[in-house]
Amino acid sequence: MRPVSIIWFERLFLLSIALALVSSVVQYDALLAQIQSDPAFARMGWGGGFLIGVLALSALIPLLLWYFIARRASNLAKWLLVALIVVGLFFVNFDFATMWAPGNLASILVTLMQIAAVALLFRPDARAWLGSGGDRHVAP
Repeated sequence: MRPVSIIWFERLFLLSIALALVSSVVQYDALLAQIQSDPAFARMGWGGGFLIGVLALSALIPLLLWYFIARRASNLAKWLLVALIVVGLFFVNFDFATMWAPGNLASILVTLMQIAAVALLFRPDARAWLGSGGDRHVAP
């Protein structure tokens, strides 16, 4: 049986991915306009297909990490997720003047949810379970 911390990690992390996807769908036109207005992308002919590919990849990687952490008890996947979230912190817009735009608020909320989810992986029951490789006989 999986520990409570892993179950809550799973719920919170999947909710953050769902919120990020909804936010991306809502902002699709603005994101596409931003790509099309960039001369480098315009010369390459990248547009809607490129954006959909980026959005799909940005959902697939966290989903794979979630699977390996929550279902396969991979400690390596945990540390890869921690590294990705730390790197992602450099790309969050914390500018107070634009922070209140809906897209920025969603981004900050997703980041906070992911940080909280990852923090659950460092609780004693989750560490023991991940360290055992998901052994069912580890006491929660």
